[in-house]
Amino acid sequence: MKNNSAWFKIAGAACLEVVWVIGLKHASVPWEWLITGLALLVSFYTIIVASRKLPVGTVYSVFVGLGTAGTVLADMLWFGEPFRWIKLVLILVLLAGVIGLKLVTGNPHTKEVS
Repeated sequence: MKNNSAWFKIAGAACLEVVWVIGLKHASVPWEWLITGLALLVSFYTIIVASRKLPVGTVYSVFVGLGTAGTVLADMLWFGEPFRWIKLVLILVLLAGVIGLKLVTGNPHTKEVS
């Protein structure tokens, strides 16, 4: 049950990643840059906290995967990037990998019996 909070932290950090990536491209006034910087700091702090309970490779992979998918979707929905089916299919493949990582990541404090 403790790992669930770490997974929620990763999901929240990925949402903030979408915010700061969009901010890096579109921010033009000081308050937009402030939001971009805060989103960046909080997202990385959150994945650092989550990596205390889950393997760091899994945390970073899921963070980047969800952030990438969110950024591509946000670009298509709000910034006029053309919709392409292949992008949707590749995002679904990426998300399948993220879900797979969650399913195979156990508690790092328990030992596997072989």
